[in-house]
Amino acid sequence: MAKEQLQVLHALDVAKTQWYHFTAIIITGMGFFTDAYDLFSISVVTKLLGRIYYPPLNKKPGVLPPGVSAAVTGVALVGTLCGQLFFGWLGDKLGRKKVYGVTLLLMIICSIASGLSFGHNAKGVMFTLCFFRFWLGFGIGGDYPLSATIMSEYANKKTRGSFIAAVFAMQGFGILTGGIVGLVVSAAFEDSNDPILTTPARADYVWRIILMFGAVPAAMTYYWRMKMPETARYTALIEKNAKQAAEDMAKVLHVEFDPEEAKIRKLAQEPSNQFGLFSKEFLHRHGLHLLGTTTCWFLLDISFYSQNLFQKNIFTAIHWLPSSSQMNAIHEVYKISRAQTLIALCGTVPGYWFTVFFIDRIGRFTIQLMGFAFMTVFMFTLAIPFNHWLNHNHTAFLVMYSLTFFFSNFGPNATTFVVPAEIFPAQLRSTCHGISAAAGKAGAIVGAFGFLYASEAKSKNDNPPPDAGYPTGMGMQDSLLVLAFVSLLGVVFTFLVPEPNGKSLEQLSGENDDDIAEEVPSDKLSPFNHTIPV
Repeated sequence: MAKEQLQVLHALDVAKTQWYHFTAIIITGMGFFTDAYDLFSISVVTKLLGRIYYPPLNKKPGVLPPGVSAAVTGVALVGTLCGQLFFGWLGDKLGRKKVYGVTLLLMIICSIASGLSFGHNAKGVMFTLCFFRFWLGFGIGGDYPLSATIMSEYANKKTRGSFIAAVFAMQGFGILTGGIVGLVVSAAFEDSNDPILTTPARADYVWRIILMFGAVPAAMTYYWRMKMPETARYTALIEKNAKQAAEDMAKVLHVEFDPEEAKIRKLAQEPSNQFGLFSKEFLHRHGLHLLGTTTCWFLLDISFYSQNLFQKNIFTAIHWLPSSSQMNAIHEVYKISRAQTLIALCGTVPGYWFTVFFIDRIGRFTIQLMGFAFMTVFMFTLAIPFNHWLNHNHTAFLVMYSLTFFFSNFGPNATTFVVPAEIFPAQLRSTCHGISAAAGKAGAIVGAFGFLYASEAKSKNDNPPPDAGYPTGMGMQDSLLVLAFVSLLGVVFTFLVPEPNGKSLEQLSGENDDDIAEEVPSDKLSPFNHTIPV
């Protein structure tokens, strides 16, 4: 027999799109804007760091040693993985709001500190930069499960996918802004008279300003993030405080609710609502779901972060970017920033917003399956005739390369973020999202260090080593083939993930009933004759 859903939760499920939905999207989404900016802006400045802190060699500009480059690029990913696990767990233990501000403060402080990295020599500066970027990543990691969970618990069931995807879509604007800030800062400091192999002292300001800018959007959002009330689902279902949940949502929805404290007590006594992450009950209900969300995110991020973090090396290989030995230090930052901006405008940002528009129309499963499938097709198309693209048709290569970004974002890069925030029970929702996201960052680390391994393997056979420190030629072709097979595996594991479209969170997780939750008649929404528009 279906159990009647709490009025306040049903009201959230059927509420029309209102101003508070857009407010929540902006507040949570600005965290993701900052996340993407901080994670991907490092790719704009890594070559500049090599020029500044390492001497020229054989008439070529200085470059970061492969190990140092991997550390500078990857340490934030390691921090993000740790933060996703820790804050995901903490969000279920202490509440979403109580720890939400901590993640933002970490991002603000560590963005500024990264730009102020100090040391007596190159090793000292790189060590300090890596230290602060680890903790920056730790704060970024916390934003993943908390933002997704808060948005899912605020949203109505009709457009919940679009709202969560819109939060994640801010990542595209963060990547785009990273390119734009790089363009503006490098243009402001560039002097065309600078010799190619001489790095001017003012170049040291360029990378510091670019990294520190990440604190600006985070600081702008902090006050409003602290003003958000705790989600009604956490307050009612986990804290068992029906009165507070009703009061909080009455302010948001402008509707009065019966606290239904008797119903809360009854729900608290249900044995089906008491299981933990390592229980047989969780394994039975959600074990395959968690395997599906973690595996798909892991596979997706191997491809997504590999391409994003090292796209500058791909541009160099196809001669879209000149070799470092043909540009001065600051002009190289300008060129890399321009390339990142164009790819973001043409492929990354549109892909995110296609997902926002279509996710509640065609469903998460269809979008994820389609995205992985097209990524597979385009990766193979790029990799198999790679020498043809490299030598004869750079334009076609760039178009298809952009399409891999488009279909990763109009596909699994968005859905892997959305689905874990919907299908798990309230007491484990943030934890399971954090685990899924951490699996993704493990994939990102595999992708990042996989490129390092490929470059080292290639450099043993090439003399001199690749100018960029990462694979070119056949090494890149092999990498694209590997990423194609990774995407193909994503198609397979997508079949483990359920379709949450159009269902309430309690129905999906089984918290309200073993089968289908009973709808509450609209005339019972409030004893004060208020109604929620549907």
